[in-house]
Amino acid sequence: MNYTLNQLQIFWKIAQTKSITKAAEELHLTQPAVSIQLKNFQNQFSIPLTEIIGRQLYITDFGKEIAIAAEEILNQVEEINYKSMVYKGELTGQLKISVVSTGKYVIPFFLKEFIKLHPGVSLKLDVTNKSKVSENIIQNEVDFSLVSILPTDLNINNLELLQNKLYLVTGKDSIYSNKKYDESIFNELPIIFRENGSGTRYTMEQYFENKGIVFNKQMELTSNEAVKQAIIAGLGSSIMPLIGIKNELNNGELKIINIKGLPITTNWHLIWSKNKGFSPVAKAYLEFLTSEKATIISKYFSWFEKY
Repeated sequence: MNYTLNQLQIFWKIAQTKSITKAAEELHLTQPAVSIQLKNFQNQFSIPLTEIIGRQLYITDFGKEIAIAAEEILNQVEEINYKSMVYKGELTGQLKISVVSTGKYVIPFFLKEFIKLHPGVSLKLDVTNKSKVSENIIQNEVDFSLVSILPTDLNINNLELLQNKLYLVTGKDSIYSNKKYDESIFNELPIIFRENGSGTRYTMEQYFENKGIVFNKQMELTSNEAVKQAIIAGLGSSIMPLIGIKNELNNGELKIINIKGLPITTNWHLIWSKNKGFSPVAKAYLEFLTSEKATIISKYFSWFEKY
């Protein structure tokens, strides 16, 4: 047998996702390239690793055993690489972070230079909602979490990273002009909400409750991307974080309605359990952010000042 580490990784990812298409996406390869490597890997065994029933790919019992072995081999290779880097005095290990869904527009810029400085560090990033992020902290599943609303029921430390502004947003064909409107506009606008557990939804609900605003709830969607597309399609308006709509504002697909009392301003915070025992990687990352956050904000988020 003469299979390669690349083939082991591709087969393990196919077994994990049960899909050639999904495996290709996660490995940043083309689907034909993954299919060819799967075929080359399969040809080295006399027993099938996969089978197609209907349009669905299934891993055979033998294939599942090979996938387990492949994962073990890949883990051992990664461990060898880490040991080599440690011997050379390089920082190695895994950094585990969970972020609320809108945080995916923020956290990459606070990771980019750190990962570049430390190629031996691997990243596990979980993009989820506010409720799951809190659970990650409670269960000690991550080193840090990124939130726009600080949990009041957790024993945490935090580092403020970036201001978060939320505006009322509508589609390009909306009848509303650039003039200033009062809060009665919410009586006539169909409003799109995020799902329960979302930080953006919580912020919207607090704003409406504190102002005593009567609103017309049109629909509920489970991601900011879905909300954006619904607004672009003309299905309603929503209060959205500025951080996630930069491109759509620039190309004119979305526009901000100026409302008295808006924007709502919060802050993005990196949080961690006060009882957390930091790994060398987590400790190094916190030190990096503390010293470099001002530079990162100036470099990547100066466009905020336009709004």
